[in-house]
Amino acid sequence: MTATTDLSWDELKAMIAALAEQSRETDRQLRELKRQIGGLGDKFGYFAEGMALPTMEKLLRRRFHMEIVNPRSRIRKDGREREYDVLAWANGKVNTVVVVEVKSRVKREAIGQLIEQLETLFDFLPELKGKARVGILAGIDWDAGVEEEAQAAGLYTARIRDDMFELTTPKGFKPRKW
Repeated sequence: MTATTDLSWDELKAMIAALAEQSRETDRQLRELKRQIGGLGDKFGYFAEGMALPTMEKLLRRRFHMEIVNPRSRIRKDGREREYDVLAWANGKVNTVVVVEVKSRVKREAIGQLIEQLETLFDFLPELKGKARVGILAGIDWDAGVEEEAQAAGLYTARIRDDMFELTTPKGFKPRKW
């Protein structure tokens, strides 16, 4: 077929069908690539959690007097599921639950996500009712201004550097208790 040759209607339909098939295949490949990239992000997040867990656990026990520290808690209740990166609590005089959300990259949406976890905690774990709830948002890399916004919302903030988990909230910080 040359540039001066007219296409028949059947040839045009066949070309359109072939392009549509190529488009569907490209869409399928993009979905698969997104799935794989998401999986890598999850693995990096789990790596960040695991990397900092020993120092995080020490900090939760020493600074917040937590008796129980559970990494990666998954709770299913009434057909809903919730996962907590780290869930820690203490009874007695402390009578507090600390929810830690760990991100490899902390974006603004993480603040709302952690607050929602704190607000709905008793829906998933009614046995913890009556305890004050405190949140810690932790990450390796923070988007600009997000750390300050999290603190303004009453959340502790922490950074993961090397294998260390360090609180970054200023001295005198008063967390919000839910």
